[in-house]
Amino acid sequence: MNNSLKIFSAVAASGLLLLTGCAQGQTSAASSENSITVQNCGVDVTFNKTPERMVILKSAAVPALHDLGVMDKVAARAGAYPDEYYDQATRDELSKIPMLSDDLDASGHLNISKDAVISQQPDLVLGEVDNLDRASLSQLGIPLIEEPAMCKSGAPEHQSFESIYDQLETYGTIFDREDRAETAISDLKNRVEAVKERVGDGDGRTAAVLYPTVGGGTTYAYGTKSMAEPQLEAAGFKNVFDNVDQRVFEVTSEDLINRNPDVLILLYSEGDPQAVADAVKNLPGADSMTAVRDDQVMVQLMNFTEPATPLAVDGLEKIAERFYQ
Repeated sequence: MNNSLKIFSAVAASGLLLLTGCAQGQTSAASSENSITVQNCGVDVTFNKTPERMVILKSAAVPALHDLGVMDKVAARAGAYPDEYYDQATRDELSKIPMLSDDLDASGHLNISKDAVISQQPDLVLGEVDNLDRASLSQLGIPLIEEPAMCKSGAPEHQSFESIYDQLETYGTIFDREDRAETAISDLKNRVEAVKERVGDGDGRTAAVLYPTVGGGTTYAYGTKSMAEPQLEAAGFKNVFDNVDQRVFEVTSEDLINRNPDVLILLYSEGDPQAVADAVKNLPGADSMTAVRDDQVMVQLMNFTEPATPLAVDGLEKIAERFYQ
């Protein structure tokens, strides 16, 4: 047995993690006096102590960790963490956390070795990647928590602002910071209501949220199972793809042009936002779309819409500011 497996066999033996099949989304009662159990991606994840050494593999959890005051428990990170997502205090916290890998493939997925992660001896990993799934980590006694919308199984049928609040409650339970979680949730709710009051019932405009491929290729659109749907609704827009009961799907330029949205919100993971806008504006016939013709096109980083995290509230505010001046 190699050293890594020895270390994590010992951790497993301590009973850090218990996984059993269960429904997704709510926090359940502790299974014993000193443990707590949360439900994530269709399984129960039980902790016998509060995590003290995390590795984060996706940026989506960072705002919640900051709000709960547990960023100092992150031992290492991997992936992309654009400055635009965070306030200065969060950026300062991130700058102190070692980066294991920022190697992303063309679709924005992280490339990282399993050894690089387990060498950090984490007692919690946040974010699942292809070669570091829940099952392989649990064999080493390492629990994993994923953002519910990104779960490979057990994901909620539809995302909503309630999804954001529920996940904050889950993190509050894991880190024994329930009071801070409730404060953060209250603040987010007030911000969402402020936008709704500002835009009222909207002005009848339609919108589409897309993820274009820069340099040519597939254009993806977001349907009713995505966070784009409630975000557009809160911003006073009607999603032109509100008849598509999927999270994200391929869309042809012909279909997009036929639906003719008044507003386009284009998402991207990294690179030049102008190139993202050009990827749509250069589609055949795109200049016939109202959004393109009237320059009602907004480009923003993906996590400002997807998945359902506190960043989606920031994104909502940005949308309202851009289109309700």
